[in-house]
Amino acid sequence: MAVAESTAEPDTKKLGIVEQLIRFGLIGVFCALLDYGSYMTLLALDLPNWAARTLAFMLGTSASYVANRRLTFAGANTGNTKAKAGGFVLVYVVTFLVNIGTNQLLFLLLPEFGFHYGAQLKWTVCWLAGQGLGTAINFVLLRWVVFRE
Repeated sequence: MAVAESTAEPDTKKLGIVEQLIRFGLIGVFCALLDYGSYMTLLALDLPNWAARTLAFMLGTSASYVANRRLTFAGANTGNTKAKAGGFVLVYVVTFLVNIGTNQLLFLLLPEFGFHYGAQLKWTVCWLAGQGLGTAINFVLLRWVVFRE
């Protein structure tokens, strides 16, 4: 007796919010390390803070988008690709402005720390604040704007 082969693709499992948060968090840690490492490297190469932060942000968020699209929000309705592209641009413009704006504002407002690694500590504090706020906004907007069910 021959077994009929199915040509239909298996359904992609839709993850619940807890599973999405866990995956988003794990991917976020990896991409944050990529972002932070490139930020510190670019600052060490004497790029201005805003330029180093912008380039590092672009690298980290690009990696995050690709990974989250495939692993976290893969079961989301693909729907209108033009609308998805527009949503993606909107989300990352907002995230960029919040992340870079927070980083640069704190960079200008915080005093110089007067010890050997003071500059690195200031850069790290600025990065953490911008990254934290941007990440929270990014998850909410990705889940409910770009990859909504």
